[in-house]
Amino acid sequence: MNITFLGATKTVTGSNFLLEGAGKKILIDCGLYQGKAAEERENYEDFPYNVQDIDFLLLTHAHIDHSGKIPKLYVNGYRNPVIATKATCDLCSIMLPDSGHIQEMENEWKNRKRIRKGLPERPPLYTAQDAIDSIEIFKPVNYDEIIELTPEIHVRYNDAGHMLRI
Repeated sequence: MNITFLGATKTVTGSNFLLEGAGKKILIDCGLYQGKAAEERENYEDFPYNVQDIDFLLLTHAHIDHSGKIPKLYVNGYRNPVIATKATCDLCSIMLPDSGHIQEMENEWKNRKRIRKGLPERPPLYTAQDAIDSIEIFKPVNYDEIIELTPEIHVRYNDAGHMLRI
């Protein structure tokens, strides 16, 4: 197994890790960078992996710094499962469209500033509709359920005290 730290390193936002093993590529979280403008600009950078090569996304919990770039991943072509607890899936179905709406509103404001500076407009990171569409690939699982990703890879969600458990 190999793990690559792609986010939430030297900062507490933008959680994103790539786990490779048994011929599979598994993302753990896909979160937004939040904070200063320099950190937030990182959200617009290309993913450091080919989105179509990812076999699964394991979402640890719904916080935006862990889930907030899933709609962008979806817009970039990811259609494999986002595996998360039922409570996390339910929260994401509310939080991600709201985040998309915020992306659209902030982008409108930022584009007005860009136009005044003579810069080209930029599309939002993703829209509310993109977020709604991405929810279709979420697959809810139960706590303590053993999920077989492959015959060699099994995962189980346990209560870590930071996630909603229902």
